[in-house]
Amino acid sequence: MKVFKLAAEPRVALGKKATKALRSESKIPVVLNGGETVELPYTGTLKPGEKLVEIGNGKGLITTDLTVSQDAVRKLIYTPDIFAIELDVNGETRMAVLKDIQFHPVKDTVLHIDLLEAKEGKPVVLEVPVKLEGHAEGVKAGGKLTLSMKKLRVKAPYTAIPERLVINVDNLGLGKTLQVGELHFEGLELVNAKNAVVCAVQLTRAARGAAAAANK
Repeated sequence: MKVFKLAAEPRVALGKKATKALRSESKIPVVLNGGETVELPYTGTLKPGEKLVEIGNGKGLITTDLTVSQDAVRKLIYTPDIFAIELDVNGETRMAVLKDIQFHPVKDTVLHIDLLEAKEGKPVVLEVPVKLEGHAEGVKAGGKLTLSMKKLRVKAPYTAIPERLVINVDNLGLGKTLQVGELHFEGLELVNAKNAVVCAVQLTRAARGAAAAANK
């Protein structure tokens, strides 16, 4: 997976007023989730921007509030590619992946970004683009190849997740479908429903006519 370098600053002032002021400066509030789990009450020292979120059973999760500029994330967001994000927070490097984005309902601006901290060996879930390769047998017979799922949800350590999931369709026959449960990628777990259709070769009018003529 490609690496996207992103400079971020700790966000200390929270609340609607502070967030509105931030956006007026073309900056975006960001929450970095997936930090360290600690015992409560916490006796350590939180860094600027960090806060404790209680998760039950006497434990808390450290999350980090950050800010980034609109321009800095443009090539991260407006692209079909996926990235591991190398965050630079006051000289400290932290790896993350994109979890969620909130857009303005009218304007094409980003209101909020959720990131998930990525650590080596710890699985994350990402949507990975699908690429079909090959010449399906059903297409040779006059059918039409359709892609129903342009992305699949993959669970694996971020270092093992590829930029694309390449699926060979050479053996896909006329009127046949390929489901998630039929796919396998070494070291990756697909978390979509196993019966979800990824792609299919649909019968066209011409293919139906040829089949009818052949059966006469």
